[in-house]
Amino acid sequence: MLIGVPKEIKNHEYRVGLAPASVREAVAHGHEVLVQSNAGAGISASDDEYRAVGANIINDPAEIFAKAEMIVKVKEPQANERVMLREGQILFTYLHLAPDPAQTADLVKSGAVCIAYETVTSPHGGLPLLAPMSKVAGRMAIQAGAYCLEHPHGGLGVLLGGVPGVDPAKVVVLGAGVVGTHATHIAVGMGADVWVIDRSPEAIESHWRQFGRTTNSVFSTRDAIERHVLEADLVIGGVLIPGAAAPKLVTAEMVREMKPGAVIVDVAIDQGGCCETSRPTTHAEPTYVVDKVVHYCVANMPGGVPRTSTYALNNVTLPHVLTLADKGYRQALLDDQHLCKGLNVCQGEITCREVAEDLGYEYAEALDLLRN
Repeated sequence: MLIGVPKEIKNHEYRVGLAPASVREAVAHGHEVLVQSNAGAGISASDDEYRAVGANIINDPAEIFAKAEMIVKVKEPQANERVMLREGQILFTYLHLAPDPAQTADLVKSGAVCIAYETVTSPHGGLPLLAPMSKVAGRMAIQAGAYCLEHPHGGLGVLLGGVPGVDPAKVVVLGAGVVGTHATHIAVGMGADVWVIDRSPEAIESHWRQFGRTTNSVFSTRDAIERHVLEADLVIGGVLIPGAAAPKLVTAEMVREMKPGAVIVDVAIDQGGCCETSRPTTHAEPTYVVDKVVHYCVANMPGGVPRTSTYALNNVTLPHVLTLADKGYRQALLDDQHLCKGLNVCQGEITCREVAEDLGYEYAEALDLLRN
């Protein structure tokens, strides 16, 4: 199969779909790989490194989209990329369609086969292609929050871990999943007073086993969320409903009543955010203020540490890239029900139930389309 790896063009996005080592594996499987010139610059991978492992370097992204049978990216295709997609072409990347009706409409129109990293499942019920970036984002969320809490950056002027004789910051983590667990790990390490809220008794029990008395775990109710958010210096939004828009747990009214200079880091912003006042930002302009509360809502947080993120992502995406290339998408998806869960758009139809419900499309069963 002819695989194309264009350079990412989203604002301050420095990751790349395939690192040189991954390209080497694809070439060893008998596939041809086209890599856009300087696509690996953000991870310090030169064009010569890609050539050395068998890639063909292409200057014009339009040539890659025109020739490749499968496009492997990191972030969702931007508008000028979506117009280059064609019927039957495989797109394998993060999509996050539920909060993005414009992208969804373009992908439906293109006729491309769009497989989203974030809805591929595992035999244990997890989201293995989302998890590495959730780990990175969870850890970065505390770094970003600590920075924003500094007075010159609009915050309360609070040191996250405090000092002897002065209380640490209160950090409220919404969600005890992958983002929440890794945010908690860093926050505890920095000495913060950490409160984790989740609606799953199993998640709370797991959190307790991992962190014990170093944190406080709370069952999620409207009352609990409101009480702890209003007391918080830093709120981390880490809730996720696979494929669907994130629930709005923090209302605009709560934000109005929060401490002036408190900080919200909404990691769920890729799926629309879990705070009513959240809107996507970029690494170029990461924050804004609503009712004296600093909001950090960067939609591609892991793009700020592209070397770590790219290699962590490739570790889990490469086996699927090779399967899709070796078998073709139909056989690969029919053979693997977990990879098939990643199929969001196919033959102009929406094949992810959550996306269809959130955006008002008729849902099409993936297996029915694949078998026809």
